[in-house]
Amino acid sequence: MSKMTPKEMASRIGDGLLSFPVTPFRPDNTFNETRYRSNLDWLCGYEVAGLFAAGGTGEFFSLSPAEVAKVVATAVDETKGRVPVLAGIGHGTAVATQLAIGVEAAGADGLLLLPPYLVFSEQEGLAAHVEAVCNATKLGVIVYNRDNAILNEDTLERLCQRCPNLVGYKDGIGDIELMTRIHLRMGDRLTYIGGLPTAETFALPYLEMGVTTYSSAVFNFVPEFSTKFYAAVRRRDRETVQAGLRDFILPLIAIRNRKRGYAVSIIKAGMKVIGRDSGHVRSPLTDLTPAETEELTALVARLKTSEFARRELAAA
Repeated sequence: MSKMTPKEMASRIGDGLLSFPVTPFRPDNTFNETRYRSNLDWLCGYEVAGLFAAGGTGEFFSLSPAEVAKVVATAVDETKGRVPVLAGIGHGTAVATQLAIGVEAAGADGLLLLPPYLVFSEQEGLAAHVEAVCNATKLGVIVYNRDNAILNEDTLERLCQRCPNLVGYKDGIGDIELMTRIHLRMGDRLTYIGGLPTAETFALPYLEMGVTTYSSAVFNFVPEFSTKFYAAVRRRDRETVQAGLRDFILPLIAIRNRKRGYAVSIIKAGMKVIGRDSGHVRSPLTDLTPAETEELTALVARLKTSEFARRELAAA
């Protein structure tokens, strides 16, 4: 069981970089616990404020409820309190509440509530869904505003009044007007997280709106770059941030945008590039082609001599 209160969890994750570890799979499609433990132990050696087990990049959508609990329990056991572990939960209300109960028992420090399965609904229905999950757990809950689960500021305010453990808001749509309305309405009642793919491209302007943290998928395979990029964002070093975007993030996005689902696939490919092969992506996603993986290999190799690296060395 987590020893953090919801507010403590929200405060911890709001003051640093966040990431979503990939979920490794063996060739037979089963969870590779050994590789997962190794990856987590390695990532904990870098400055990260929170790890989200079984999140979007961790292929939550392809995991069974039992697998979600197993992945989260493994993350809690391996990190040993070095960093908060938050769990991805979602699907319909009944499954989401069951998952919330299960990952709380597994020792998670908080929850990220992903959009419900497929359906579009009105604000009243979305509010009932979020409230049911909050009522099912004592853990702090972060709501992920994206796709078919977009809460407006009025709904969010009512939920915050009724649900003390609703402590975070992750933006995955990039509607700056909505983000501004929500932040002005809720102030420091919530911790705000940048959750657009790829979050680094929006990090600097979002910081000016009070979004102090974001989830970095590339932290999985280039954690040194990710932490230095985040530090440049927080010190508002525009030139270094732009160098990082030019040298690495935008070329990576160019590969990612070639096919649907590559936002996850390219991170799994990155793990292979650095010698931490975490297996394939589960269907319905598809892996990068060998040629695309070679492009990614070259891109990672060029980071060492990039303008971003030179600027960071000078700033050190």
